[in-house]
Amino acid sequence: MLNIVLYEPEIPANTGNIGRTCVATGTRLHLIEPLGFKLSEKALKRAGMDYWDDLDVTTYIDYADFLEKNPNAKIYMATTKAKKVYTEAAYEPDCYIMFGKESAGIPEEILVDHEETCVRIPMMGEIRSLNLGNSVAVVLYEALRQNGFAGMELEGELHELKWQGNNR
Repeated sequence: MLNIVLYEPEIPANTGNIGRTCVATGTRLHLIEPLGFKLSEKALKRAGMDYWDDLDVTTYIDYADFLEKNPNAKIYMATTKAKKVYTEAAYEPDCYIMFGKESAGIPEEILVDHEETCVRIPMMGEIRSLNLGNSVAVVLYEALRQNGFAGMELEGELHELKWQGNNR
């Protein structure tokens, strides 16, 4: 199972949206405190819709607590400071993909020890970063693609009509 790690997320709607994405993809969510909101906030639940109760989520008191409870975690760190593009990494099926808080990202004190597993999403030079929820979706779906979308529905059906070229 893939794992998304949010380092000190600040905006409840982003975390709710990410939680919904995690439920839709069978991904575990890890939240490293302090959080910029309470887990009971309406904005968090609203963004996560009715999926929040199905979310596999764990919280940690700080980064050291996260490392202690996940000692063998292979962690990829999404950062605008990385030398490697996110598509250049080979994501293991049980890896952890960490994203930093909206206002500051992952602290450089953490990044410096993970140079080889830091990844970036290419952007035009004028913009600082993408929305956190969008960034998680971009990198997570690359990791899912690399792992063959294991356990996911790969075909859809119309509700009332049938696709014209499909004999199924």
